[in-house]
Amino acid sequence: MEFEPDAEIDHAGPVTPYRQLAGILRARIARGDWQPNRAIASETQLVQQYGLARTTVRRAIAVLVEEGLVFTVPQRGTYVSPDAATARPQGDAATD
Repeated sequence: MEFEPDAEIDHAGPVTPYRQLAGILRARIARGDWQPNRAIASETQLVQQYGLARTTVRRAIAVLVEEGLVFTVPQRGTYVSPDAATARPQGDAATD
């Protein structure tokens, strides 16, 4: 399932919130909101912006790490991978 970069989280929808957020962040990276080797919004900012629990945000980021789109640096944040443009997303499962 594709997500728009400016989409909002649909808490009543069929896709889990962490998958929705992963899709939104993926779309924002593809749009160029964050350049390779630059930090994305912090967990705290994402919690506030999307109205999600910190664990939900962390789970969404873990999906993107697994896909190779981002990497985390302890005490520094989450950064767009240098090869994010060539990373192949594994898709968004509707259920998880």
